[in-house]
Amino acid sequence: MDRKAISTPNAPAAIGTYSQAVQVGHTVYFAGQIGLDPATMQMVDGIDAQIVRVLDNITAVAQAAGGSLADIAKLTVYLTDLSNFAKFNEVMAQYFSQPYPARAVVGVADLPRGALVEVEAIMELTK
Repeated sequence: MDRKAISTPNAPAAIGTYSQAVQVGHTVYFAGQIGLDPATMQMVDGIDAQIVRVLDNITAVAQAAGGSLADIAKLTVYLTDLSNFAKFNEVMAQYFSQPYPARAVVGVADLPRGALVEVEAIMELTK
């Protein structure tokens, strides 16, 4: 199996023993992204800003892997408050177009660094 770590300074550096993403063949597996600003490594404030920051981070990792959001096949979204589900949908519609990726949304009790949202992705590259 040929594995390659994907890394970009345009998304937060890993804060543990993981890669921002790993490419195996044409498939890229993203680590979960939370609302950390990559320049400061500080959490942005509020659910709205965190959703935008998370999707910007996902965009940066996709681009570093040679893809785009249009290449993402699956998202898994973790929310500490499921009442933010509609808000996530609103913002997601600004980043993705049809056909949308498959998606699961999971309510969780807690996320790293006090995050309100975390998103992981799977992307298929055509190259």
